Amino acid sequence: MLVLRTIAETRTTCARIRLAGKTLGLVPTMGALHEGHLSLVRAAQASCDAVAVSIFVNPTQFGPKEDFASYPRTLEQDCRILEAAGVDLVFAPSVQGMYPSGASAFVEVAGLSDRLDGASRPGHFRGVATVVAKLLNIFAPERAFFGQKDAAQVAVLRKMVHDLRFAVQVEVCPIVREPDGLAMSSRNRNLSDIQRRQALILSRALLTVQRKAQGGEHESSKLLAEALGVLAGEPGAELDYCRIVDPDTLEDIPSVDRGALVAVAARVGTTRLIDNLLL
Repeated sequence: MLVLRTIAETRTTCARIRLAGKTLGLVPTMGALHEGHLSLVRAAQASCDAVAVSIFVNPTQFGPKEDFASYPRTLEQDCRILEAAGVDLVFAPSVQGMYPSGASAFVEVAGLSDRLDGASRPGHFRGVATVVAKLLNIFAPERAFFGQKDAAQVAVLRKMVHDLRFAVQVEVCPIVREPDGLAMSSRNRNLSDIQRRQALILSRALLTVQRKAQGGEHESSKLLAEALGVLAGEPGAELDYCRIVDPDTLEDIPSVDRGALVAVAARVGTTRLIDNLLL
């Protein structure tokens, strides 16, 4: 497995892969890998000849009071995991490499970037769209793989890829959960045992909505009332949002009869967690 640090050598390596007639799949990550990331790697391996993983904690998607400084950085361990998984290439650039001195160009997906997480984390999706656009430019992969857990990010990136005409297929893989239902996240390691139990309220609220919808209730306001009732039962989880939206536009919808995204975000202790399900 190659571990590359510079854009130039990464571009050269990817060009060689394409010259050999191979398809390339990209899995962008911020490291601190878990089984959710590895599910993306396996999906990429199933449909591509070569798989690259980027590991970069992107500063532009963190707000001034967010956890950029404390976000887990475990590059050596991540590389061991990826080598064991059969990954071909890891790209682990520096901040200076990705954002050279004086960099002032950013990518913003208007409208979508202000919804769900974008509403409570101003500038977050501008940072996400910018770094992913850079990675797509560097790798030029045939396919790029993302997790459904970041549903709002998926909507933003799909729109960006469509509007900017990137020649890449965006592949979205299902949420991977712990046996107790907690959605896997690199931030879960920041939770104490008590906080981890408190965090289960997110998936519990989503399952309540799913059961009610399967039982015939399609009115969003009533489904949201059920979810909020469940969430209110755990004072250790400080709710950010709980919404039922169109999965492509992230706008609120009155009914789930044609499908919907149910998304929730809450802070447990100092850790912000998100979860969602598709109806």
